[in-house]
Amino acid sequence: MSLPGVYQTTLKDGTTSYRASMTYKNKHISLGSFAEEQKAHEAYLMANMILSNSQLQIHDYSDKAALSFEKWVSLMNLRDNGIYFATPIYLQKSYFIYYLALDIELKFDLDDLFYYASHKIMKRNGHLFVSDYGMQVSIPSRYGIKNYAIPGKDYLFVNQDPYDFRYENIQIMNTYYGVSAVQKKEGTFYRARIHIRSYYVIGYYKSALEAAIAYNKAIDILNKNGFDKNYTINYIDEVPASVYADIYEKLQISNKIYELKPTG
Repeated sequence: MSLPGVYQTTLKDGTTSYRASMTYKNKHISLGSFAEEQKAHEAYLMANMILSNSQLQIHDYSDKAALSFEKWVSLMNLRDNGIYFATPIYLQKSYFIYYLALDIELKFDLDDLFYYASHKIMKRNGHLFVSDYGMQVSIPSRYGIKNYAIPGKDYLFVNQDPYDFRYENIQIMNTYYGVSAVQKKEGTFYRARIHIRSYYVIGYYKSALEAAIAYNKAIDILNKNGFDKNYTINYIDEVPASVYADIYEKLQISNKIYELKPTG
């Protein structure tokens, strides 16, 4: 006879496995699979302890616990907020915390709750991402932060917490490829530049939109001159195609761009 909360199953390779689960307020919750029946039972007992003991808190977790840290967080949120999420989310009054680890708390607005309740966040080589339809989607990219963006130059976290992705905490300063704001005596201008063998300035413009279009125009010029580098163009949908074409035609581009030729 199996221990409470445990049932035996067989994996595809014929190995015996023990699954732990429980029912809480008519909700069935899977607690994980274990190689040993006793370990599965301990997970079941710990889950019951979490749900019945309000003194236990998230930071009481230990690596020696019978449950994974993710499950620990999910059960605490169920106990305190009445909602179970498969991902390690803990609800606050006006936002939620996604616990990537005991010492890594990602903060998000409640508007993002449904998305992260169904997408597991991963961290690899310092990069945060989710798997979405088989593709890796960068977490910062969901908030307008491009992969090449430089903190402090292209964007910043207002409260200096790089794990706080609440919309009010993210300030985007440069939204286009090859564009950066620069200060001149006459005021703020937007510099467009492109990397070929080194960086070449395309020009200085009164708006980021113009600089972004100038960047695209420079790519067209380079392609016409025989460069086969796969540059990423700026996707611009703020203006109709006719307005884009008019701006494109009138923009002045540095003569150096026109004069560049491939080597070799």
